[in-house]
This record gives sequence, structure tokens and C-alpha cells, in this order.
Amino acid sequence: MQAGVSCIPAVGSAASELAEVWNYVANSQPVEARSALRLVELIDSRERALADVIMALTRLPITGDRLRALDLSLTGLAVGSDDISAQALYLRARLHQVHLASPNYARAGELYRELAKRHPASHWAQLGLVKLGLIALYALTEPVDAADRLAEVTALLDAITEPALRRDLQIQIGWAGLFYDRPLDEVLPHLIAAEREGGLFGLIPEDLVLQIGELSQRAGNFEQARSYFERFLREYPVSLRRYSVEQRLLELVRRMKVEGGS
Repeated sequence: MQAGVSCIPAVGSAASELAEVWNYVANSQPVEARSALRLVELIDSRERALADVIMALTRLPITGDRLRALDLSLTGLAVGSDDISAQALYLRARLHQVHLASPNYARAGELYRELAKRHPASHWAQLGLVKLGLIALYALTEPVDAADRLAEVTALLDAITEPALRRDLQIQIGWAGLFYDRPLDEVLPHLIAAEREGGLFGLIPEDLVLQIGELSQRAGNFEQARSYFERFLREYPVSLRRYSVEQRLLELVRRMKVEGGS
């Protein structure tokens, strides 16, 4: 699970002025971010308070009285129904998830669920559901059964309407399915859906195309495997794995002919 402070886009009249601040935060440049924030004007009191909390989260470590003070500030900002309220509640959950010496995943999960209930259409609620899915897949103690755990997280997809966030959760569900050794017919639809959306951060596209091809072959879905192997060769002609994939494809085609395939 990725720790740290998400890049928080600004809201309201100070959006353009704060954009540079959040870019510095996202790039782990807290000194530059604090300097840029001092130059921001025309920001209302709640925006300023939220910005101050976000900047405080970049000053590690966060312990004791300082941690409690930040949680209290975010609790106050979370009152209401505007975007600042949603952001504050999201950050409260992140505080419990990543900033404690011993993360309180159960409390973070409760806050993510509260966020989804209070602000279902908010980007922050949808992002929170992705974070909830991650901790539910691996960190929460319940449910114990892997199938129930995966089903519970899969149900979260119904509330996520942003395509990129659905993609992010689906790739995690697919990988968790492999981790828990679930049937490949359960795993593959999530990986395929994520790959079709594209734009996965930190993942080389050709790796996922090849993984789907290999898993499809293991699952006995030879047509699908052939389609992904052929796509790999077509879209990644200079890959160092090209020869290996060509050999797999030849063997797959021979096997399909022997077993009565095309």
C-alpha cells in the first residue's frame, strides 16, 4: 500500500494559485511547497486550514500531540457537505492508514465507508473506496475466507464511476485473486478490464498483456491466450521477450490443432 500524502487539487477561487503547491507535495518537495503556499492569496479560511493540514502531513514523523491535533483539525473540517469536507474526511482515513506508527486499518476502513456514504459522488469518496479495497484485500482481519474477502471488495466497484479508479481497483482485485490462488476464471476478467482501460501507473503495459496471455493459457482459454500473445508480438516488436512469446505461440497453436482447435 502506498504511503504518503496524495496530491490534493485545489478547490474554489485559489485553484490556480494552489496547483503549484500540490505539485510540489506530489513530488516530495515539502520545502518548496511550503514556500509556494506562503505566496497564495485569496483563499478562504477553510481552504487555508485544509492546506495547513496537508502541509503538516509532509513533516515527518507525525506522532503524539501533533497527530492528535491534525486529526482534530480534520474532524472539524469534515463537517459539512462541500468538497473540503470530503477531502478532510479522506485525509482523516489516510492519517489512520499511513501516518500512525502502527496503522489502524480498521479505523481507516470505517472512515472510508463514512466518506462513501456522505459524499458518494465525490472524487474523494471514490478514491477512498480504492484505498478501502486495498486494505480490505490484505490488512483487515474480516472476512477470513479469501473468496468472501474478494467478493466484498468486488462489490465496491458498483459505487465507483470514475473509469481510472475502477481500473485501479480491478487490477488490485485481479492480483489479489492470484495471491489467494483463486480460480483463473475469476481473476482474468479483472485483469482484462484493467488492461483495456490502460494508463496503469508504475506498470509496463506489455507485462500485463503477456500476463493475461499466460494466465489465459493456464486457464485453458486458448483462443484468448493466442489473441494476447499475437497482440504482444504486434504491439511490442522490440521486446526482449519477443522470441520467447513466439515460441509459446507456436506451441499453443500446435496444441490447439491437436485438441481440435482452429
